[in-house]
Amino acid sequence: MSIITAYNDAWRNGDVDALAEILHDEFVFNPHVGGMTMGKSDVLGFAGGDNAPTSENDRILFENNEVGVAHSIVHFANGSTSEAVLSFLRFKDGKIILMETGATPLSDDYQLIGN
Repeated sequence: MSIITAYNDAWRNGDVDALAEILHDEFVFNPHVGGMTMGKSDVLGFAGGDNAPTSENDRILFENNEVGVAHSIVHFANGSTSEAVLSFLRFKDGKIILMETGATPLSDDYQLIGN
């Protein structure tokens, strides 16, 4: 199974233990908002909770043993506008060591074509 698929499955299922195995101990997350940086413990604390974002139409655009690029439509529990999120991931020792995202907000009347 690909690393990105394993990450998406663990996130979708709120499986913090599986996420802990997928994220490298030196993991760094640079999200597209707020100029903040998060570590492994920050992400694990957020995952599986009531405020964790959900996603749909998860796609892997590219993945090899060094890097991956993924795209998803992300919905936030706080009611903010959903976003089309592009993620760049770097891998080390078969785990995610770096994730950076870029996003485009979607309109309130957004509807995924085909649904």
